[in-house]
Amino acid sequence: MPQVHLDRRDRVAVITLSDTQRRNALSLELCEQLVALTSELTADEDVGALVVTGADPAFCAGADLSQLGASRSDGLRAIYEGFLAIARCPLPTVAAVNGAAVGAGMNLALACDLRLAGRSARFDDRFLDLGIHPGGGHTWMLRRIVGPQATAAAVLFGEVLDGPAAERIGLVWRCVADDELLDTAVALARRAAEAPRDLAVRTKATLADVAQIEHHSEAVERELVDQLWSMDQPAFAERLAAFQARITGSSS
Repeated sequence: MPQVHLDRRDRVAVITLSDTQRRNALSLELCEQLVALTSELTADEDVGALVVTGADPAFCAGADLSQLGASRSDGLRAIYEGFLAIARCPLPTVAAVNGAAVGAGMNLALACDLRLAGRSARFDDRFLDLGIHPGGGHTWMLRRIVGPQATAAAVLFGEVLDGPAAERIGLVWRCVADDELLDTAVALARRAAEAPRDLAVRTKATLADVAQIEHHSEAVERELVDQLWSMDQPAFAERLAAFQARITGSSS
């Protein structure tokens, strides 16, 4: 039975974790399906952005550690692949966190480019409470998003954040009413999906590259290459002409 469902909304692909009996925990089967679906959507030229969410009442309850098998290292890496596939996806990605995001479930949200939360969302690190060290790059991802103090509060001190609190510290871009969450996430994703696909992919890659750049002059040179490329694409000429026509029409 599929544990990951796909809903296409124009050029936005909505991926829903749907193993409600285990509160959408990252089992080996679920992660395998998530990896395969992410690969399929990445190759689909009709898809411009992804939204990741969970079937109510949870976003993702963490990793199912009962399935690791003889090699715990291999088992953990197989579970990591579920959220790492999202992290590696070249398309814009949005997490719509609709309930509890626990441990590795937080990793799935952190792996997305943008996070939105419903008011009932709960970001619960919980690794230390369970007697296990954080994994999957959890501390690295969280620190890059919210900084060292908020990371320590969550990881070391067990601070659990609801949607409004997550918004205050910048863990999520916006907290909205639960019944508005998915539509808001799709609307944001649609804006990215409406851009030329290759341009959105290149721009996302630039965002990753400039994180490693220290000086403005280096960023100028990095962006120049892709800006020149974009000016040679048919979409630029078409969209510029349409924009100029709107300006001319509004001033007449």
